[in-house]
Amino acid sequence: MQGNDTALVLDREQLRDVTMDDQELMCEILAALIDDTSRQVPLLESAIQEQDSQKCMRLAHYSKGACANVGATAAAAVLKQIERRAATGDFVECSMSLAALAQEIDRLRSEARAFSPLP
Repeated sequence: MQGNDTALVLDREQLRDVTMDDQELMCEILAALIDDTSRQVPLLESAIQEQDSQKCMRLAHYSKGACANVGATAAAAVLKQIERRAATGDFVECSMSLAALAQEIDRLRSEARAFSPLP
């Protein structure tokens, strides 16, 4: 699976809604999300290599929810694909989606850098 070009990297309106338009909080939440999601990647990779569909689905579901809640829609879409493919035991596609997830995390990191608080 390639990166999800139709989904926004970051839905800023969603992020504003969750943070009540607090710029500093937006930056903190994005940093925490990127850190947490990045830490999930090796765990997902391990679950995929072990072909542990339950573990893979659980990890993908957790990260998907976190991403969706703050507006990281492209990453959430990739995680949704991983969750679905793990449910069917398609670990080859899960691996390809994992590579797409790494790209989405990088895109989100770039977006977060551009989303600095106003002076």
